[in-house]
Amino acid sequence: MASRTPNTHESAQQLKEDLHHLTQTIEELVSATADDSRSNIKELRERAEKRLKDTRDRLEARGERLYGETRETLTHQADAFDRYVHDNPWTSVGIGAAVGVVVGMLIGRR
Repeated sequence: MASRTPNTHESAQQLKEDLHHLTQTIEELVSATADDSRSNIKELRERAEKRLKDTRDRLEARGERLYGETRETLTHQADAFDRYVHDNPWTSVGIGAAVGVVVGMLIGRR
């Protein structure tokens, strides 16, 4: 899990830079409209559209990657839990009973 921290930091830094570039381009586009120079507006609009598309693509890829990693982790944890229950059935029953008693007490207090 510690190995994912630098990757997460790098992804967050990349996202921050992408959003900064996109913000700069939009600010340039807004200031260029004050000049009403058609060629300047067209160029800035194209740059803004390209950066927006690039940022959207990166966010989609990051979201898909995070989804895949999360799904893989949860599948691995579910498999480990299943193995534990099969290897230790009476311990699992005891834990389930204890949780049931605690939940019953909490519900009974209301």
